[in-house]
Amino acid sequence: MNPFKAFIATMGNKNESFKVDVESIYDISINGLSGAPIDLFDFKGKYIIFVNVASKCGFTPQYKDLQKLHEVYGDVLQVIGVPCNQFGNQEPGNANEIENFCQVNYGVDFLITEKIDVKGKHQHPLYTWLTQKVNNGVKDSSVKWNFQKYLVDPKGNLIDYYFSTTIPMSSKIVKHLKENSYV
Repeated sequence: MNPFKAFIATMGNKNESFKVDVESIYDISINGLSGAPIDLFDFKGKYIIFVNVASKCGFTPQYKDLQKLHEVYGDVLQVIGVPCNQFGNQEPGNANEIENFCQVNYGVDFLITEKIDVKGKHQHPLYTWLTQKVNNGVKDSSVKWNFQKYLVDPKGNLIDYYFSTTIPMSSKIVKHLKENSYV
């Protein structure tokens, strides 16, 4: 499918609200790319930016800026890439292929999760929390395309989300990090 047509097709998609049975975002279970569990509680006290990523997307070069964000603000921020193949089948790879692609092409050493669904009937609980006000307490959203970003504060509260066109080093994002960084 043409990526533009796929993007337009997702414009009207809204997930039905569903309350995730967790106290906070830190209680949500997700695995790393290797299959080992990631304990989000380990990142309490830091900002977390979740980005649904894909290796065959026009926004894929944002991996470079995500790595820069990770390097510059790593003292106050955890970058977490979340592979997803729901937009134009732009992340068809398995875990090894995704890991190799990220390391070889962009030198990525920030955390990458298992491949998940970020919308629809099989939406992962992490994205149910990120996209639904009933869970995050801030606002409803829907993931429109690859490289949409969700920023969570050090206490586990959603700050905001940013569409794919917002680059990772955008002032919209880094203004929050600069308030608490040594940079």
